[in-house]
Amino acid sequence: MRTPAFWWPSPPTFAARLLQPAGAVYGTITSGRMRLAGAAPGCPVICVGNFTAGGAGKTPTAIALAAHLGGEGRTVAFLTRGYGGRLRGPVLLANDDQTQVEYTHVDVGDEPLLLARRAPVMVARDRRAGLAALLAQETAERGARPDVVIMDDGLQNPAIAKTLALAVVDGRTGVGNGLCVPAGPLRAPLASQLPHVDALIVVGEGEAGRGVAEAAAALGKPAFGARLAADPDAARLVRGRRVLAFAGIGRPEKFFDMLEELGAEVVQRAAFPDHAPFTPSRIAALEDDALRKDLLPVTTEKDAVRLLTLTAAPRLRKAMAVLPVRMAFDDEDGLRAFLAAALPPPPRIAAA
Repeated sequence: MRTPAFWWPSPPTFAARLLQPAGAVYGTITSGRMRLAGAAPGCPVICVGNFTAGGAGKTPTAIALAAHLGGEGRTVAFLTRGYGGRLRGPVLLANDDQTQVEYTHVDVGDEPLLLARRAPVMVARDRRAGLAALLAQETAERGARPDVVIMDDGLQNPAIAKTLALAVVDGRTGVGNGLCVPAGPLRAPLASQLPHVDALIVVGEGEAGRGVAEAAAALGKPAFGARLAADPDAARLVRGRRVLAFAGIGRPEKFFDMLEELGAEVVQRAAFPDHAPFTPSRIAALEDDALRKDLLPVTTEKDAVRLLTLTAAPRLRKAMAVLPVRMAFDDEDGLRAFLAAALPPPPRIAAA
């Protein structure tokens, strides 16, 4: 999905106002769904979602939280619907080499394969069925029996009662023009979503993000600042290089800007819709441009997952650089204390 340009200016443009009645209907329906009671999960569930359609940094946030919780001695697993994949699930992706051979992004989507490099993942369109399968005894054979489940996306889905709901907000864009899909990026009015979250993760600086944080603070909801940090080794590889940058993520311009901040000269930019499949012709064109202009092709870790199934343009796939990122929190101690207050003690502490 490529987000429309008229979603972001505030006040809303004429095009957004034309679609506002349809957005009001969509937002009302979603607000009603969010008020439904979810099923008891059987273990703590942390939902990492967002108020809007489009990327804000949910997956890096989920990965960072998993690393933190795992460091405390907790057994963590992910639950996701597998956007873009053909399999409805439940499908278990274990944190092992077998998963990377058995499944591709065509099967389960690109983000679950990234998550599976860090912890086991259950992919299921029906989140309730996915959680039940994740907690079933037979899944423990592949190391997936968790004591904490991180649900990637699903803030607006009422199927499962959430122990903790975190909303990830892009500091630069916030909630855009403040209208609901299709008139704006919101999945439901902000005022109706805020009561359902426990805290915000505001990624990057910006007046728009600060405005959302202030609205949350008025309801007693804390906001934790965060930023995307590039892998140091990959950053050194692109620094000072002339690059062809391509990305199919929620906001590709964030990736392009990061490359420039790292010292790369971004000579050519190719932006694709989020999760968009790379066709052989698209990749062949990028390969030709990179060779003709003597540019280093650079893409994101998520995009690289979708390239693995392509046999076209082998020189591009061999020569390209991949820039992994991680979510770094400004107040790690504060976030750690917040999580500790909301979750049961880690098993090793409880046993002591």
